Amino acid sequence: MPGRPTHGGWSARTTLGGMSEPLVLGIETSCDETGVALVRGRELLVDQVASSMEEHARFGGIIPEVASRAHLEAMVPTIQSALAQADVDLSEVDAIAVTAGPGLVGPLTIGASAAKALAVGLGKPLYGVNHVIGHAAVDELVHGAFPERALALVVSGGHSSLLLVDDIASDVTELGQTLDDAAGEAFDKVGRLLGLPYPGGPHIDRLAREGDPEAIRFPRALTLPKDQAEHAYDFSFSGLKTAVARWVEARQDAGQDIPLHDVAASFAAAVADVLTVKTIRACERHDVDTLVIGGGFSANSQLREMAAARCAEAGITLRIPPIRYCTDNGAMIAALGSAVVRSGAPASDLRFGVDSSMPLTLVHL
Repeated sequence: MPGRPTHGGWSARTTLGGMSEPLVLGIETSCDETGVALVRGRELLVDQVASSMEEHARFGGIIPEVASRAHLEAMVPTIQSALAQADVDLSEVDAIAVTAGPGLVGPLTIGASAAKALAVGLGKPLYGVNHVIGHAAVDELVHGAFPERALALVVSGGHSSLLLVDDIASDVTELGQTLDDAAGEAFDKVGRLLGLPYPGGPHIDRLAREGDPEAIRFPRALTLPKDQAEHAYDFSFSGLKTAVARWVEARQDAGQDIPLHDVAASFAAAVADVLTVKTIRACERHDVDTLVIGGGFSANSQLREMAAARCAEAGITLRIPPIRYCTDNGAMIAALGSAVVRSGAPASDLRFGVDSSMPLTLVHL
Protein backbone atom coordinates (compact mmCIF):
# COMPACT_ATOMS: atom_id res chain seq x y z
CA MET A 1 0.00 0.00 0.00
CA PRO A 2 1.36 3.46 -0.80
CA GLY A 3 2.49 5.57 2.12
CA ARG A 4 1.74 9.26 1.64
CA PRO A 5 -0.56 10.23 -1.23
CA THR A 6 0.08 13.54 -2.95
CA HIS A 7 -2.63 16.10 -3.50
CA GLY A 8 -3.70 16.68 -7.06
CA GLY A 9 -3.27 20.45 -7.05
CA TRP A 10 -2.71 21.78 -3.53
CA SER A 11 0.15 21.17 -1.14
CA ALA A 12 -0.08 21.37 2.66
CA ARG A 13 3.25 23.21 2.55
CA THR A 14 2.09 25.83 0.03
CA THR A 15 1.68 29.40 1.27
CA LEU A 16 -1.98 30.29 1.23
CA GLY A 17 -1.51 33.84 -0.02
CA GLY A 18 -3.78 34.35 -3.02
CA MET A 19 -5.30 30.88 -2.62
CA SER A 20 -8.42 29.71 -0.88
CA GLU A 21 -7.79 27.77 2.31
CA PRO A 22 -7.91 23.97 2.07
CA LEU A 23 -11.25 22.19 2.31
CA VAL A 24 -10.97 19.42 4.91
CA LEU A 25 -13.35 16.50 5.29
CA GLY A 26 -13.47 15.26 8.89
CA ILE A 27 -14.65 11.79 9.96
CA GLU A 28 -15.29 10.87 13.61
CA THR A 29 -16.12 7.33 14.80
CA SER A 30 -14.46 6.94 18.20
CA CYS A 31 -17.58 5.73 19.99
CA ASP A 32 -21.27 5.71 18.99
CA GLU A 33 -21.60 8.80 16.76
CA THR A 34 -20.76 8.77 13.07
CA GLY A 35 -19.70 12.36 12.47
CA VAL A 36 -18.86 13.92 9.10
CA ALA A 37 -18.04 17.60 8.57
CA LEU A 38 -16.48 19.96 6.06
CA VAL A 39 -14.28 22.82 7.22
CA ARG A 40 -12.47 25.46 5.19
CA GLY A 41 -9.88 27.20 7.32
CA ARG A 42 -11.83 27.92 10.50
CA GLU A 43 -15.20 28.06 8.79
CA LEU A 44 -17.60 25.16 9.28
CA LEU A 45 -19.56 24.42 6.13
CA VAL A 46 -21.54 21.43 7.33
CA ASP A 47 -21.69 19.04 10.29
CA GLN A 48 -23.65 15.80 10.04
CA VAL A 49 -24.02 13.26 12.86
CA ALA A 50 -25.68 9.85 12.88
CA SER A 51 -25.96 8.46 16.42
CA SER A 52 -26.55 4.88 17.55
CA MET A 53 -27.19 5.93 21.17
CA GLU A 54 -30.71 4.51 21.23
CA GLU A 55 -29.36 1.08 20.27
CA HIS A 56 -27.13 1.08 23.36
CA ALA A 57 -29.60 2.51 25.87
CA ARG A 58 -31.17 -0.87 26.72
CA PHE A 59 -27.73 -2.23 27.61
CA GLY A 60 -26.92 0.68 29.93
CA GLY A 61 -23.69 1.45 28.07
CA ILE A 62 -21.89 1.36 24.73
CA ILE A 63 -21.55 -2.04 23.07
CA PRO A 64 -18.53 -1.79 20.70
CA GLU A 65 -19.82 -4.40 18.25
CA VAL A 66 -23.18 -2.63 17.94
CA ALA A 67 -21.44 0.71 17.48
CA SER A 68 -19.13 -0.69 14.80
CA ARG A 69 -22.00 -2.05 12.74
CA ALA A 70 -23.89 1.22 13.10
CA HIS A 71 -20.85 3.15 11.82
CA LEU A 72 -20.56 0.77 8.87
CA GLU A 73 -24.19 1.31 7.93
CA ALA A 74 -24.14 5.08 8.46
CA MET A 75 -20.80 6.00 6.89
CA VAL A 76 -21.69 6.38 3.22
CA PRO A 77 -25.13 8.00 3.78
CA THR A 78 -23.67 10.48 6.27
CA ILE A 79 -20.84 11.48 3.92
CA GLN A 80 -23.29 11.85 1.03
CA SER A 81 -25.65 13.94 3.16
CA ALA A 82 -22.84 16.25 4.30
CA LEU A 83 -21.59 16.80 0.75
CA ALA A 84 -25.10 17.48 -0.53
CA GLN A 85 -25.90 19.94 2.26
CA ALA A 86 -22.67 21.86 1.62
CA ASP A 87 -23.18 21.63 -2.16
CA VAL A 88 -19.67 20.22 -2.48
CA ASP A 89 -18.41 17.47 -4.77
CA LEU A 90 -16.12 14.89 -3.21
CA SER A 91 -13.45 15.80 -5.75
CA GLU A 92 -13.28 19.32 -4.29
CA VAL A 93 -12.01 18.06 -0.92
CA ASP A 94 -8.34 18.97 -0.38
CA ALA A 95 -7.56 16.75 2.59
CA ILE A 96 -9.19 14.17 4.85
CA ALA A 97 -8.92 14.00 8.64
CA VAL A 98 -10.06 11.04 10.69
CA THR A 99 -10.00 10.10 14.36
CA ALA A 100 -7.04 7.77 14.96
CA GLY A 101 -7.60 7.53 18.73
CA PRO A 102 -8.32 7.43 21.57
CA GLY A 103 -11.57 5.47 21.42
CA LEU A 104 -13.02 2.02 20.85
CA VAL A 105 -10.93 -0.08 18.48
CA GLY A 106 -13.82 -1.37 16.37
CA PRO A 107 -15.48 1.99 15.71
CA LEU A 108 -12.08 3.66 15.16
CA THR A 109 -11.20 1.01 12.59
CA ILE A 110 -14.41 1.60 10.62
CA GLY A 111 -13.71 5.33 10.37
CA ALA A 112 -10.03 4.94 9.54
CA SER A 113 -10.77 2.34 6.86
CA ALA A 114 -13.33 4.61 5.21
CA ALA A 115 -10.93 7.58 5.34
CA LYS A 116 -8.07 5.55 3.87
CA ALA A 117 -10.28 4.34 1.04
CA LEU A 118 -11.27 7.91 0.24
CA ALA A 119 -7.66 9.09 0.41
CA VAL A 120 -6.47 6.40 -2.00
CA GLY A 121 -9.41 6.75 -4.36
CA LEU A 122 -9.21 10.56 -4.51
CA GLY A 123 -5.43 10.91 -4.24
CA LYS A 124 -5.80 13.25 -1.25
CA PRO A 125 -3.63 13.51 1.88
CA LEU A 126 -4.95 11.84 5.03
CA TYR A 127 -4.37 12.96 8.61
CA GLY A 128 -5.05 10.67 11.57
CA VAL A 129 -5.79 13.05 14.45
CA ASN A 130 -6.39 12.91 18.20
CA HIS A 131 -10.03 12.74 19.29
CA VAL A 132 -9.53 14.40 22.69
CA ILE A 133 -7.55 17.32 21.29
CA GLY A 134 -10.29 17.68 18.67
CA HIS A 135 -12.72 18.51 21.48
CA ALA A 136 -10.62 21.59 22.16
CA ALA A 137 -9.87 22.44 18.52
CA VAL A 138 -13.56 22.69 17.61
CA ASP A 139 -13.75 25.91 19.61
CA GLU A 140 -11.74 27.66 16.87
CA LEU A 141 -14.79 27.27 14.61
CA VAL A 142 -16.82 29.31 17.11
CA HIS A 143 -14.49 31.80 18.81
CA GLY A 144 -11.62 32.03 16.32
CA ALA A 145 -7.93 31.23 16.57
CA PHE A 146 -6.43 30.28 19.91
CA PRO A 147 -4.04 32.71 21.60
CA GLU A 148 -0.34 31.83 21.75
CA ARG A 149 -0.97 29.81 24.92
CA ALA A 150 -4.23 28.43 26.31
CA LEU A 151 -5.42 25.80 28.70
CA ALA A 152 -7.99 23.21 27.64
CA LEU A 153 -10.15 21.15 29.97
CA VAL A 154 -11.63 18.22 28.03
CA VAL A 155 -14.30 16.35 29.97
CA SER A 156 -16.40 13.51 28.61
CA GLY A 157 -17.60 10.00 29.32
CA GLY A 158 -14.09 8.62 28.98
CA HIS A 159 -11.78 11.56 29.59
CA SER A 160 -11.09 14.25 32.15
CA SER A 161 -7.94 15.83 30.80
CA LEU A 162 -6.16 19.12 31.44
CA LEU A 163 -4.08 20.25 28.46
CA LEU A 164 -1.61 23.11 28.02
CA VAL A 165 -1.95 24.25 24.41
CA ASP A 166 0.94 26.17 22.86
CA ASP A 167 -0.07 25.16 19.32
CA ILE A 168 -3.24 23.18 18.72
CA ALA A 169 -1.67 21.60 15.62
CA SER A 170 1.62 20.49 17.09
CA ASP A 171 2.37 21.40 20.72
CA VAL A 172 0.03 20.10 23.42
CA THR A 173 1.17 19.10 26.91
CA GLU A 174 -0.94 16.91 29.17
CA LEU A 175 -0.86 18.39 32.67
CA GLY A 176 -3.34 16.03 34.27
CA GLN A 177 -5.88 13.33 33.65
CA THR A 178 -8.42 11.13 35.37
CA LEU A 179 -6.91 8.36 37.49
CA ASP A 180 -10.08 6.26 37.44
CA ASP A 181 -13.62 7.29 36.47
CA ALA A 182 -13.92 10.28 34.16
CA ALA A 183 -16.50 12.94 35.01
CA GLY A 184 -19.06 11.77 32.45
CA GLU A 185 -18.50 8.15 33.41
CA ALA A 186 -19.17 8.96 37.06
CA PHE A 187 -22.40 10.71 36.08
CA ASP A 188 -23.56 7.64 34.14
CA LYS A 189 -22.78 5.34 37.07
CA VAL A 190 -24.51 7.57 39.61
CA GLY A 191 -27.44 7.89 37.23
CA ARG A 192 -27.73 4.11 37.13
CA LEU A 193 -27.52 4.03 40.93
CA LEU A 194 -30.42 6.50 41.13
CA GLY A 195 -32.50 4.53 38.66
CA LEU A 196 -32.20 7.08 35.84
CA PRO A 197 -32.14 6.17 32.12
CA TYR A 198 -28.83 5.90 30.23
CA PRO A 199 -26.95 8.13 29.67
CA GLY A 200 -27.24 9.50 33.18
CA GLY A 201 -25.55 12.88 32.64
CA PRO A 202 -28.46 14.85 31.12
CA HIS A 203 -30.93 13.42 33.65
CA ILE A 204 -28.76 14.28 36.66
CA ASP A 205 -28.21 17.75 35.22
CA ARG A 206 -31.97 18.25 34.91
CA LEU A 207 -32.66 17.06 38.47
CA ALA A 208 -29.78 19.11 39.88
CA ARG A 209 -31.28 22.37 38.66
CA GLU A 210 -34.10 21.92 41.18
CA GLY A 211 -31.97 20.66 44.07
CA ASP A 212 -29.76 22.13 46.78
CA PRO A 213 -26.06 21.76 45.92
CA GLU A 214 -25.15 22.23 49.58
CA ALA A 215 -27.61 19.68 50.96
CA ILE A 216 -24.99 16.92 51.14
CA ARG A 217 -21.25 17.44 51.46
CA PHE A 218 -19.75 14.84 49.16
CA PRO A 219 -15.92 14.47 49.04
CA ARG A 220 -13.60 16.39 46.68
CA ALA A 221 -10.79 13.97 45.83
CA LEU A 222 -7.18 15.08 45.25
CA THR A 223 -7.80 18.67 46.37
CA LEU A 224 -6.01 18.62 49.73
CA PRO A 225 -2.57 20.23 50.18
CA LYS A 226 -0.95 16.78 50.43
CA ASP A 227 -2.16 16.00 46.89
CA GLN A 228 -0.51 19.00 45.25
CA ALA A 229 2.96 17.53 44.79
CA GLU A 230 2.00 14.46 42.77
CA HIS A 231 -1.60 14.98 41.66
CA ALA A 232 -2.06 18.74 41.41
CA TYR A 233 -3.84 18.47 38.04
CA ASP A 234 -5.17 14.89 38.16
CA PHE A 235 -8.79 13.94 38.76
CA SER A 236 -10.49 11.06 40.57
CA PHE A 237 -14.24 10.52 40.75
CA SER A 238 -14.47 6.87 41.74
CA GLY A 239 -14.47 7.68 45.45
CA LEU A 240 -17.16 10.30 44.94
CA LYS A 241 -19.33 7.76 43.14
CA THR A 242 -18.85 5.34 46.06
CA ALA A 243 -19.71 8.07 48.58
CA VAL A 244 -23.00 8.73 46.77
CA ALA A 245 -23.78 5.00 46.73
CA ARG A 246 -23.13 4.66 50.47
CA TRP A 247 -25.24 7.73 51.28
CA VAL A 248 -28.14 6.37 49.23
CA GLU A 249 -27.80 2.89 50.77
CA ALA A 250 -27.82 4.35 54.30
CA ARG A 251 -31.07 6.22 53.57
CA GLN A 252 -32.63 3.10 52.08
CA ASP A 253 -31.58 0.95 55.05
CA ALA A 254 -33.21 3.51 57.35
CA GLY A 255 -36.42 3.35 55.31
CA GLN A 256 -36.11 6.97 54.23
CA ASP A 257 -36.92 8.47 50.83
CA ILE A 258 -34.07 9.50 48.53
CA PRO A 259 -34.20 13.24 47.74
CA LEU A 260 -33.15 12.80 44.12
CA HIS A 261 -32.93 16.52 43.36
CA ASP A 262 -30.63 17.22 46.31
CA VAL A 263 -28.46 14.15 45.68
CA ALA A 264 -28.08 15.13 42.02
CA ALA A 265 -27.30 18.77 42.84
CA SER A 266 -24.78 17.91 45.57
CA PHE A 267 -23.05 15.30 43.42
CA ALA A 268 -22.91 17.60 40.38
CA ALA A 269 -21.55 20.45 42.53
CA ALA A 270 -18.75 18.21 43.84
CA VAL A 271 -17.68 17.26 40.32
CA ALA A 272 -17.81 20.84 39.03
CA ASP A 273 -15.96 22.10 42.10
CA VAL A 274 -13.03 19.72 41.62
CA LEU A 275 -12.80 20.36 37.88
CA THR A 276 -12.84 24.14 38.19
CA VAL A 277 -10.60 24.44 41.26
CA LYS A 278 -7.83 22.42 39.65
CA THR A 279 -8.24 24.09 36.26
CA ILE A 280 -8.14 27.65 37.60
CA ARG A 281 -5.09 26.73 39.67
CA ALA A 282 -3.37 25.41 36.53
CA CYS A 283 -4.17 28.61 34.62
CA GLU A 284 -2.63 30.73 37.36
CA ARG A 285 0.48 28.60 37.76
CA HIS A 286 1.14 28.48 34.02
CA ASP A 287 0.34 32.15 33.42
CA VAL A 288 -2.56 31.38 31.09
CA ASP A 289 -5.46 33.79 30.68
CA THR A 290 -7.61 31.79 28.23
CA LEU A 291 -9.44 28.59 29.17
CA VAL A 292 -11.24 26.35 26.67
CA ILE A 293 -13.64 23.69 27.97
CA GLY A 294 -14.80 20.96 25.62
CA GLY A 295 -16.11 17.40 25.51
CA GLY A 296 -19.52 15.92 26.13
CA PHE A 297 -19.56 16.77 29.82
CA SER A 298 -18.93 20.45 29.08
CA ALA A 299 -22.67 20.60 28.35
CA ASN A 300 -23.28 20.24 32.09
CA SER A 301 -24.97 23.38 33.40
CA GLN A 302 -23.31 23.35 36.85
CA LEU A 303 -19.85 23.11 35.29
CA ARG A 304 -20.59 25.96 32.88
CA GLU A 305 -21.95 28.23 35.60
CA MET A 306 -19.18 27.52 38.10
CA ALA A 307 -16.45 27.87 35.46
CA ALA A 308 -17.90 31.18 34.28
CA ALA A 309 -18.04 32.59 37.81
CA ARG A 310 -14.57 31.45 38.82
CA CYS A 311 -12.94 32.51 35.54
CA ALA A 312 -14.51 35.96 35.86
CA GLU A 313 -13.18 36.25 39.40
CA ALA A 314 -9.69 35.20 38.30
CA GLY A 315 -9.62 37.40 35.17
CA ILE A 316 -9.53 34.41 32.81
CA THR A 317 -11.28 34.42 29.44
CA LEU A 318 -13.57 31.39 29.23
CA ARG A 319 -14.37 29.77 25.88
CA ILE A 320 -16.94 26.97 25.72
CA PRO A 321 -18.42 25.99 22.36
CA PRO A 322 -22.19 25.60 21.99
CA ILE A 323 -23.65 22.34 23.25
CA ARG A 324 -24.03 20.95 19.73
CA TYR A 325 -20.21 20.85 19.47
CA CYS A 326 -19.66 19.30 22.89
CA THR A 327 -20.62 15.73 22.03
CA ASP A 328 -18.62 13.72 19.48
CA ASN A 329 -18.94 15.18 15.99
CA GLY A 330 -17.16 15.49 12.68
CA ALA A 331 -16.62 19.24 13.10
CA MET A 332 -14.06 18.71 15.86
CA ILE A 333 -12.03 16.34 13.69
CA ALA A 334 -12.27 18.57 10.62
CA ALA A 335 -11.26 21.57 12.75
CA LEU A 336 -8.17 19.84 14.12
CA GLY A 337 -7.36 18.41 10.71
CA SER A 338 -7.61 21.87 9.20
CA ALA A 339 -5.19 23.25 11.81
CA VAL A 340 -2.73 20.43 11.12
CA VAL A 341 -2.97 20.95 7.35
CA ARG A 342 -2.44 24.71 7.70
CA SER A 343 0.62 24.06 9.85
CA GLY A 344 2.33 22.33 6.93
CA ALA A 345 2.66 18.98 8.70
CA PRO A 346 3.17 15.95 6.45
CA ALA A 347 0.22 13.64 5.85
CA SER A 348 -0.09 10.43 7.84
CA ASP A 349 1.29 7.20 6.44
CA LEU A 350 -1.68 5.24 5.10
CA ARG A 351 -0.43 2.18 6.99
CA PHE A 352 -1.14 3.76 10.37
CA GLY A 353 -3.14 1.73 12.85
CA VAL A 354 -5.77 3.15 15.18
CA ASP A 355 -4.71 3.62 18.79
CA SER A 356 -7.36 3.18 21.49
CA SER A 357 -5.06 4.83 24.04
CA MET A 358 -3.47 7.46 21.79
CA PRO A 359 -1.42 9.76 24.05
CA LEU A 360 -2.67 13.31 24.40
CA THR A 361 0.76 14.69 23.59
CA LEU A 362 0.33 13.33 20.06
CA VAL A 363 -1.87 15.64 18.01
CA HIS A 364 -1.72 13.63 14.81
CA LEU A 365 0.03 10.56 13.36
